[in-house]
Amino acid sequence: MARPRSEDKRNAILDAATKVFAEQGTSAPTARIARQAGVAEGTLFTYFESKDVLLNELYLTVKAGLREAMLVDYPQKGSLRERAQHAWNGYVNWGVVHPEGRKVMAQLTVSTGITDEVKATGSAPFGGVQDMLREAMTKGVLREMAPAFVGALMSAMAEATITFIEREPKRAEAYRAAGFEAFWNAIGKS
Repeated sequence: MARPRSEDKRNAILDAATKVFAEQGTSAPTARIARQAGVAEGTLFTYFESKDVLLNELYLTVKAGLREAMLVDYPQKGSLRERAQHAWNGYVNWGVVHPEGRKVMAQLTVSTGITDEVKATGSAPFGGVQDMLREAMTKGVLREMAPAFVGALMSAMAEATITFIEREPKRAEAYRAAGFEAFWNAIGKS
C-alpha cells in the first residue's frame, strides 16, 4: 500500500525547486532538487509525475504568492491611482522579500515547459489588477496597446525598482515611490 502524500514534503520539494532553479536555471537536475528537499528522487516523482509537471506547479505556486502580495487588502473601491499604487507596492515588496521566487518567475514566464492553460490559470486571479490596468489604459497614452504589453511594462519597471532597492536598501522608499510615479505617468496620463 502506498504511503499517503505529505503536504510538508510537497512544499519542501517546491521550496527546493525554487532555490535550485534560481541558482541553476530550469535545466537543473531533479536529483539536486530532491537532495535539497531532503527526499529521494523517486519521492519527488511521487509528488510531481515529471519535471514539466513540477515546473507548472511551481509556476502556479510562485504566481499565487505574488498575487497574494499584490491583492491583500486591495482597495477595490479606491481611486484608480490608489489601486495602481497598492498593486505596485505589493509587487515591489514581494520581489524584495522573495528574490529567488522573482528569479524563478522570470525563468518560468519564458519557459516552453509552462502550458498555456497553466499560464491562464495563474493569471486569472489577478482580475482586480488587470481591470485596474485596463481602466488606466483607457484614460492614458497606452490606450491602443495590448493589456499584456502594459502588464509587461509594470513588471519591467518594478524589476528595475527592486534591483535598486536591493543595491541601496536605505533608499527603498524613495525608489519605490519614484518607480510608481514613473509607472503611473506611463499608464495614467493622456
